[in-house]
Amino acid sequence: MAVTYSWNVTAMSVLNTDPQKPEYVVQVQYVVIGTEISGGTTYKSEISNTAFFDVNPTQTDYIPYADLTNEIVIGWVQTQLGPDAVGNYEYCIADQIANQINPPVTPQPEPLPWA
Repeated sequence: MAVTYSWNVTAMSVLNTDPQKPEYVVQVQYVVIGTEISGGTTYKSEISNTAFFDVNPTQTDYIPYADLTNEIVIGWVQTQLGPDAVGNYEYCIADQIANQINPPVTPQPEPLPWA
């Protein structure tokens, strides 16, 4: 089975600099969670981070804070990250889950045979 991903906003911080656009989002904390079911066991891994946004007084597509959704804000985060970084997050999570399912074999130190 393949890893499924969910991107979720965990917190936001705002600035109130423009009376016409109060509560302008400038910081978004988010988590990317990957889940895979293998052999009847559910495996999970996650990465958390923070995105920062500049206040843009000329922005024409302002959305009032009360009208924001997880999907809208995660869209901003993913746009800021770009497709390569989004792919890197998901690749790292998939790799962490793969290592949970099939733990890597690590070399074991042995005493020198002539010691």
